Amino acid sequence: MAASHTLPHSFAIPQISKLGVLTLYGYGIRITMQAGHLQVEDGIGPDRRKVRLPRVNHRLKRLVCISEDGFVTLSALKWLTETGASFVMLDRLGKVRLVTGPTSASEARLRRAQAMALSNGTAMPIARELISAKLTGQETIVREKLKDASVANFIAALRDRLPQAETIDAVRSIESRATAEPKRLVCELAN
Repeated sequence: MAASHTLPHSFAIPQISKLGVLTLYGYGIRITMQAGHLQVEDGIGPDRRKVRLPRVNHRLKRLVCISEDGFVTLSALKWLTETGASFVMLDRLGKVRLVTGPTSASEARLRRAQAMALSNGTAMPIARELISAKLTGQETIVREKLKDASVANFIAALRDRLPQAETIDAVRSIESRATAEPKRLVCELAN
């Protein structure tokens, strides 16, 4: 007996990317639980896909849903967080509508180091390095994409002043001045 394309398909083999992402799209998306397994259904019209994931060995790190039609059960969201996977919902234009993530224990040492950074002197080198990397990127974009060497040189000169910045406010001032010039340039180009 030959198979017919109108017969319902059995559960599909999960199409989880190498990075652990499963993307759902279409109308009437369903994300539910069945017998301890996460069951998802997506598609358009008669072209539906069903995927059933066990609690172990599923490789899922992120479930991305590109739709505004369907439903997710609370038990399915619980399953995702318990297995360490996040859930992202995007509308059809790519705007983020919802993001959840797995819960994990807070790292007390990291929080303590962040809180103490300003008082023990580690905040300034970190701030200088981060803003220097940002200004390097800005300079490259202005030079290569906007084709304005004078503004790119201005940003580079400001970046070169970062090592002399003594306070976080001085670093912020350099950053804001470097940001204002490209904005002015873009406004001029738009008019």
